[in-house]
Amino acid sequence: MKLQQLRYLVEVAQSGLNVSQAAENLHTSQPGVSKQIRLLEEELGVDIFVRNGKRVVSVTEPGKEILAIAQRVLLEAKNLREAGREFSSQHTGTLTIATTHTQARYVLPQVIARFSERYPQVKLTLHQGNPVNVAEEVASGRADLAIATEGLDQFSELRVLPCYQWNRSIVVPPSHPLLTQERLTLKELAAYPLITYDYAFTGRSKINQAFERQGLAPNVVLTALDSDVIKTYVELGMGVGIIAAMAYDAERDRGLRAMDVSHLFEDSTTRVGIRRGAYLRQYAYDFIELFAPKLTRAVIRRALENDPDE
Repeated sequence: MKLQQLRYLVEVAQSGLNVSQAAENLHTSQPGVSKQIRLLEEELGVDIFVRNGKRVVSVTEPGKEILAIAQRVLLEAKNLREAGREFSSQHTGTLTIATTHTQARYVLPQVIARFSERYPQVKLTLHQGNPVNVAEEVASGRADLAIATEGLDQFSELRVLPCYQWNRSIVVPPSHPLLTQERLTLKELAAYPLITYDYAFTGRSKINQAFERQGLAPNVVLTALDSDVIKTYVELGMGVGIIAAMAYDAERDRGLRAMDVSHLFEDSTTRVGIRRGAYLRQYAYDFIELFAPKLTRAVIRRALENDPDE
C-alpha cells in the first residue's frame, strides 16, 4: 500500500468519481490512476468503487469506510510534513486562505499586509468563492483556512470559530429620497426595488428573515456575488443596495451614499474554519490572530483539543 494510491483514491472521490478529471488534477494519466486503485482494491480484498464498464458510478459501502480512513491517513501524512517544516524553517512556507469576495476585498487587505511584513518568505494564496466553495476547499485539504459568514457550519470536517460580528448598510445615489428618513423602517425599504447578495452569500439569510418576520415581500430585482457589483448597479439607478457595512468606502464610493440599517437586521458573524485534525504552523496561528485578535494560539488550540466531535 502506498500513499500515492490513497491520494488517487481520494482525488477520484473528490472529483465526483470522474477518473479523467482526477488524473488531470494529479497531473498524471487516467490509466495510471485506474491501475493503482485496482491494485489497492486487490491488496485490500474489497471493491472500493462500483463500475459500469470502465466508468466509476458509485462508492461501495466498504469503500466509504476506506475513503474515510484514507483521508485521515493523508491528513496525518501532511501533518508530519508540516511539523518537520515548522522546526526546520519556521518563517517560510505557504498559507492558502479560502474566502469570499467581501472578506478578500474589504477586510483582509490590511491583515495580509501586516502578515507579509512579519513573514515575508511565506507565500500567501487567496481562493475566492461562495461560502460552500470556501468550506469545501478546506474540508478537502486544498486550503488551510476558511473565512466566511455563511456555510461553514454545514461541513462536519471543519472546526468553526467565531471572529467578529457585523451588520449592514444600504447604498443609494446621492439624491435618493430614503436619505431624508431619520430612522428607516423595513416597510419603507420594501417599497423600493432592492439589489443585494445571492442567497448563499454574506448574511443574505438574515435579510430574508427580517422581512419575513414582518410579513413583507421585498422586491429583489437583482442579486450578485459581491458588493462591488451591487454598488455598480445601484449607481445605474436600478435599485437600493443592501450590503455589508464594511463594503462601503466613502472615499472610493463617491457616487453613492450609505445609511446604517443595523437596527433592521440581526448581526451576522464571520467565522474561520479549520479542518479537524489539521496541523497548523505558527504563522497560520498568527494570521488568524491578526484577523481576529481574540483568537490567540492558546484559544485555538484549546478549542481544537476540546472539540466534541473529535
